[in-house]
This record gives sequence, C-alpha cells and structure tokens, in this order.
Amino acid sequence: QVQLVESGGGLVQTGGSLRLSCVASGRTFSSYAMAWFRQAPGKEREFVAAISWSGGDKYYADSVKGRFTVSRADAKNTVYLQMNSLEPEDTAVYYCAAVVTSFSGRVYVRGVDYDYWGQGTQVTVSS
Repeated sequence: QVQLVESGGGLVQTGGSLRLSCVASGRTFSSYAMAWFRQAPGKEREFVAAISWSGGDKYYADSVKGRFTVSRADAKNTVYLQMNSLEPEDTAVYYCAAVVTSFSGRVYVRGVDYDYWGQGTQVTVSS
C-alpha cells in the first residue's frame, strides 16, 4: 500500500510562485512513476505534469509548459511541482499520483494509469 501526502498549497497573487511537495510511503519509491493532476471547481480532473521513476523523462500539459517544473528526490521519497508565473486559471486542488512500473523511462498522463492518489492541496491564485 502506498500513501501520498501533498503539501505546499496556498493563496498567491498572479505572477507568484509555489512549490508543491508529495511525500510517498513505501520502500520502492524509486520504482514509482509519479504525476500531478488538478481539478478546478466544476471541471474535470486534468493532467498537469508527469515524471518517470528514473527522473529522466518528464511531460507537461501545454497549459503549464515553461511555467511548471516537476522533479523528484528519491532519498526523500518526494516529488515536487515548482509552479512559477501563476495565473488565476491555475486555481485548483492539486493531486499527486503514483504507479509502480518496471519501465524506467515511462511517463503516464492518464489518471486511469495511476493506482495511488493523495488527498490534494488547494492552490488559489488571485487576480
């Protein structure tokens, strides 16, 4: 069983930055492919960013490309989402997700590909 706990959300003004963290339990974090998704009020959950378990492969939604950066620190069982140049449209609950995979370079962008989810952290960007 894998447990994911997100933190780092909050209220920020347009143009500001936040860094989200997601700490995972389990002894095999280095074999987890990870991702961030978000869900705004009244909207469906959407993919934000993904990182392979090797850390060498990353993928971003077009809406965040160039502004957000996903990274991981396996020694800390943690994946990060650095969010810069935030816009009101980024307001949402952000979730991290994990899947155990044997493919070191694989990234997954569909929610159905992930087996474990965190409880979410609220990000609010004021205009």
